[in-house]
Amino acid sequence: MTDLPFDRPGRFWRGSLHTHSDRSDGALPPEELARRYREAGYDFLAVTDHFRARYGFPLTDTRSLRRPGFTTLLGAELHAPRTEFSSEWHILAVGLPLGFPPPEPGESGPRLARRAGAAGAFIGMAHPAASLLTLADAESLDAAHAVEVHNALSAREDRGDSWHLADVLLNRGHRLSAYAADDAHFQPQDPPGCTAWVQVRAASLDPAALLASLKAGHYYSSTGPELHDVRLHDGVITVRCSPVRKVLITGGSPGAQVIEGETLTECSLPVAMFESRFCRVTVEDAAGHRAWSNPIHLAS
Repeated sequence: MTDLPFDRPGRFWRGSLHTHSDRSDGALPPEELARRYREAGYDFLAVTDHFRARYGFPLTDTRSLRRPGFTTLLGAELHAPRTEFSSEWHILAVGLPLGFPPPEPGESGPRLARRAGAAGAFIGMAHPAASLLTLADAESLDAAHAVEVHNALSAREDRGDSWHLADVLLNRGHRLSAYAADDAHFQPQDPPGCTAWVQVRAASLDPAALLASLKAGHYYSSTGPELHDVRLHDGVITVRCSPVRKVLITGGSPGAQVIEGETLTECSLPVAMFESRFCRVTVEDAAGHRAWSNPIHLAS
């Protein structure tokens, strides 16, 4: 069974994994991005500018923006030809070293992702629904650690949710985690930033510790609610959270276990319907904001 993060040493750190500055197609300089996220209560930020030739293949160096109680992870959104329905891949790579080489002529997306992973990065499938990523595309991206299951910018196009693809991949045996992201550009037509994040369990704000926890899946994602504890014991999942109106357990089989109420803060639900596959927790508050656990594998 995949370890749940809630009783691991350390604490949860709130962070944004997918943002863009004016080093590519974002509206704001990195310094302003960091200020906005820091003042919104975030503990860390990854500025992941588009790693494209027309921007000079930027790997935005945000180390000077680190402060006591706030840090940054270096990364980029990588691109290479092509997926079944798109001219290019969109691959999130957080934890890249400065000087990471641009794509080689003819380098495929999966190969570029493998090279980024070998360089130490956490690899995510960026906004699969918005990119019309197919199952075959996703399975070829074998270096991926996670699927971007909620993208706030893509929600503008009604393609913000990619849990269906994640669930199919998990049912096929791929051990992937799942994260939510703003994909914030702060352009005038865009939704506001600071609306989707990860809560990463780590002993400290050290970038290496955060990166190790991301790769291990020791985090949960949210657009509002807090998950205080998720625990599996004797075939029952117990959830403790900030007040919500709905708690769902879904996973490796069609259907769900659901409890609804006015201000739920703790409940228990059986997982027998998911057999020995996997399940996950979703909570939704009165405003419609959600939080998601990572997949919980029910058999080793």
